Amino acid sequence: MIFIRSIFCVSCARLFGSPSVLIFTLATTVATWKVFGGSLTRYTHSSTSTKTDMNFSVFVPPNAKNVPVIYFLSGLECTDQNFAQKATHAFKVAVETNVAIILPDTSPRGAGVPGDKDSWDFGEGAGFYLDATTEGFSAHYNMRSYVTVELPAVVQATLGDAVDTTKASIMGHSMGGHGALTLYLRQDAPYVSCSAFAPITHPSVVPWGQKAFAGYLGVQDAAAAAWAAHDATELVSGFPARVGAAKAAQGVMIDQGLGDKFLETQLRPADFTAAATAAGVAVQYRALEGYDHGYFFIASVVEDHVRYHAKFLHA
Repeated sequence: MIFIRSIFCVSCARLFGSPSVLIFTLATTVATWKVFGGSLTRYTHSSTSTKTDMNFSVFVPPNAKNVPVIYFLSGLECTDQNFAQKATHAFKVAVETNVAIILPDTSPRGAGVPGDKDSWDFGEGAGFYLDATTEGFSAHYNMRSYVTVELPAVVQATLGDAVDTTKASIMGHSMGGHGALTLYLRQDAPYVSCSAFAPITHPSVVPWGQKAFAGYLGVQDAAAAAWAAHDATELVSGFPARVGAAKAAQGVMIDQGLGDKFLETQLRPADFTAAATAAGVAVQYRALEGYDHGYFFIASVVEDHVRYHAKFLHA
């Protein structure tokens, strides 16, 4: 049985211009596992943002009561399960710091948009955490709305007072690092803090980003403003004006492996750190010798990221 709820959604004003009623379906449980005394549960629901069924996973510490949440946005080709299976000891730190971790999928699946299964770095598994405007994709590829508005409402309604999604931080890897940075810098939701693992920081000038932006937003010459609105290196200059000096001084945390083969061709962290410095936005940047782009790297540093966010969420 599918249960449908509607709520008055003030946060929708950030996306749609005025407060509105958000219609969403409650999630149903796919499976649950006990982990470090807490529980990891995978859910499915019918999304109003993507018009497809969407899966997501949530880890909650034991005896959770109104605990704050951290969103982890995954990278290209991933699902909600990659982080859960390959960075599991993050959940141990989540128990120690009393936070929940929410793992969305990376795109709609089964939408049937022509071209969305033709390549691994565009379409299914590669939603880039934006709302598409191009024909076909605009009906389904609305991951920005999904992550910032619909998913928090679904999680809150499904888990009840175990979590408090109004107290949220965000982190992500690669394409998900791009998503974490842009959603935070835009303040599409009132995230408390942000961190990233090997993020795509300047998508407008690298092949992964150019392919995705052209497909979802239109060619660069005609959609230059839309491209800039989803590019962390372009967005960071306006961040102090949006959030104030204190939040700009807090800044963001980025870990980058120096053995990452995509470092200069796809990620370009130096572009972002230079733009952030010029704008007066602090970046806690760690260049880590020998680490590559994969989950061994994430697993090696993820505990630091969970503790980083918990510090701000419990302040």
